[in-house]
Amino acid sequence: MPGFARETDATPRDDAIRLLARREYARAELRERLAAKGHDAEAVEACLAELAEQGLQSDERFAESFLRSRVARGQGPVRIRAELSRRGIDDATAKAAFIEAGGEVDWFDLAAEVLSRRFSGPGEGPRERARRERFLAGRGFDFDQLKHALAHAWDDA
Repeated sequence: MPGFARETDATPRDDAIRLLARREYARAELRERLAAKGHDAEAVEACLAELAEQGLQSDERFAESFLRSRVARGQGPVRIRAELSRRGIDDATAKAAFIEAGGEVDWFDLAAEVLSRRFSGPGEGPRERARRERFLAGRGFDFDQLKHALAHAWDDA
């Protein structure tokens, strides 16, 4: 029908805007999504450059948003860094996001809070303590945070 754009007639910008309207995306993620929709690689790169120039897409903003959402889920810095890397965020951008959040997030307290929500106590015996350690390690907390959490998670209880 004339006057109506079909889904296949969408430009890379149209598809990118539609995606960005829902949530922030890393540049690499957006590139992948647009390529999967069959857009030409050169057109996608031009579109991504334009979106970044206009401030509609920002890896820095994505990293900060992603970090906040993962902290709210109770995930630790090791896991968050790995996920940011997997989504195409370079180390410098990830480091800047962590520095930005540095004053807001106490990773030791977060680890203790997550542990106390999941388990009612430190556990009897080495097997139960190891289970708690694996839980925190899987959440992405480092060794020092893990040890702190095991020592202080139930202080207020």
